[in-house]
Amino acid sequence: MVDRIASPSDGTFDRRFVDDLDELLRWRRDVRRFRTDPLAPGLLDEVLASAELSPSVGNSQPWRWVEVRSAEPRASVTASFERCNAEALDGYRGDRARAYAGLKLSGLRDAPVHLAVCCAAAGDQGHGLGRRTMPQTLEYSVATAVSTLWLAARARGVGVGWVSIVDPDDVTDALGVPDDWSLVAYLCIGYPEADDDVPALERAGWQARTDSQTRYRVV
Repeated sequence: MVDRIASPSDGTFDRRFVDDLDELLRWRRDVRRFRTDPLAPGLLDEVLASAELSPSVGNSQPWRWVEVRSAEPRASVTASFERCNAEALDGYRGDRARAYAGLKLSGLRDAPVHLAVCCAAAGDQGHGLGRRTMPQTLEYSVATAVSTLWLAARARGVGVGWVSIVDPDDVTDALGVPDDWSLVAYLCIGYPEADDDVPALERAGWQARTDSQTRYRVV
């Protein structure tokens, strides 16, 4: 690692920048408890501009951002979460069911910003490069954009929570998006009630992080 000041002109970054990046990754947590006050003016646009720097298969940029401001679609998404969450709870028994019931799994009622992130499958951009054999790389590209947004938000003191306990069809129907758009992520965005570098599910005793060696192999 070159020990010098980061230079935007040649893409070289110093040790301090690398350490700060690692620290940002540690503090990028899935937020469920939000303050209700709105984001500072222009801040969401700034975060989205950073997310647009994300890579994509064939430079296709298949992500589509849908900010959900209206009460009716927000209520529909919340109803979908509540139904899916009840169904998920029904799949657990005993102590695990009690633990699940005690988890806060969405910030839908408090987060000032709801953002649906969809994948547009029919776009011509990229001319199909890189996805003829693996068409799912379109959705992978959208997931990468979500991750970039998450880090960009956290770097600015903004929390993000990914609500996956919803029926994707319920969400796309509520939002009235084009038929070729599929839901990849429904995000709650806002200022967190508190910051923590430990995952909430680990703090709640649901699942600890495991050693990286369990996920690494050489062939």
